[in-house]
Amino acid sequence: MSFYMKVPEKFRWFRDAKYGVFIHWGAYSLFERGEQVLFREHMDQREYEEKARAWNPAKFDADEWADVFVRSGFKYACLTTRHHDGYCLWDTKTTDYNSVCQAPGRDFVAEYTQAIRKRGLKVGLYYSWCDWRKPEYYEGPEGNPQGWECVKTYIRRQINELMTQYGKIDYLFFDGTWPRYADEIGTVEIVEEIRKLQPGIIINNRLGYRGNQEEIDKFGGLSDEGDFGTPEQNVFPQDKLWESCQTATWRWWGYTKNERYKSSAEILKLLCECVSKGGNMILNVGPKPDGTLPDEFVSRSLRIGKWLDTYGEAVYGAEDGDLTEFATCGYQTIKGSTMYLIFNIWNGCSTLRLPDMASEAVSAQFMGSGKELPIEQKGNVLWIRELPKEPQEELFPVIKLEFKEKPRTTVWGAQRQWQGDPQRFADWARGQEK
Repeated sequence: MSFYMKVPEKFRWFRDAKYGVFIHWGAYSLFERGEQVLFREHMDQREYEEKARAWNPAKFDADEWADVFVRSGFKYACLTTRHHDGYCLWDTKTTDYNSVCQAPGRDFVAEYTQAIRKRGLKVGLYYSWCDWRKPEYYEGPEGNPQGWECVKTYIRRQINELMTQYGKIDYLFFDGTWPRYADEIGTVEIVEEIRKLQPGIIINNRLGYRGNQEEIDKFGGLSDEGDFGTPEQNVFPQDKLWESCQTATWRWWGYTKNERYKSSAEILKLLCECVSKGGNMILNVGPKPDGTLPDEFVSRSLRIGKWLDTYGEAVYGAEDGDLTEFATCGYQTIKGSTMYLIFNIWNGCSTLRLPDMASEAVSAQFMGSGKELPIEQKGNVLWIRELPKEPQEELFPVIKLEFKEKPRTTVWGAQRQWQGDPQRFADWARGQEK
């Protein structure tokens, strides 16, 4: 049984969703220099707080956000309920430093969860372990035992509020444990409480475990990987559920004035790479200080959403499918007896040669137009004929290949370059490939 099939039933929605949206938004957007401006610029805490308390994003409309997210093809969303600066977007009783007690007078988490759930998307929340306003977090249990106990209580109460006040939460993203560890924070106990309150929730890997096996065994047999891994700004396949966290911009997660944005093609390339390697991608947006989504994000996301309307079959619910040498053209995914060839490069050749295909192909066609393409197969080599010189799709064309069984490959397809027994390279170099 493949890893793809070993995923627990309650997490299969996540495995199949493939594409989510991350929302880094809070009072820091007011400064228009990213989500970490307070720390990066070593700003005065009191001056920052004064401005944060006056922040009032009057144009925030959760329904408008949800509409864009659905039309963009996202299947789940995650909002930063509290980032490292400590400002809370919900009606918390732990501090008045929140959007209900301050200028907005609104519970943004409530508005967000209601709108996202209403549109059929899975609901995700982000929570930062650290709070830059609290020196006790950095002094820790040894430097400030009494203060540290207060911090632990503060964390647990806030998480409990988020898990009990907003209905079913599908996804939870923790962040910012440094310099504390799981045994100090009480991560195992907190996760156990969360799972009692939200039995179906999927929780990410940033839990603060020290990493040695003795401690992993001591704290419930869990590792820092949680339910899924979260490589950031890169695509790093893992032997478990994983999700690549990517910004729509060149660098920052929170809104940054005049930040450059990746193109639709660049974003789509990242998504297809993640799916072809067995993972998800969550794409970040930093809404503006007034609560609206940046035009650059909206236009790029909607363009990808339009592509997904036609080719989403090759993405949603698809398995990794790196069976044949296709790197010069793009990516492969598999669903049942179907293989999808996603072209991010169209080289204009009239014939495509696919080596190492151990299963018998039945047909090939362009998705979208449905145009059938002639195929020829001899042994483990499959040719697709009569390809047009120019691509028939503005973004990435997709060819849908049907096989008599689930597509399989040979040892060459499985191991590729720089892997396996080098003798097969020697035999091939001599013209004696077996």
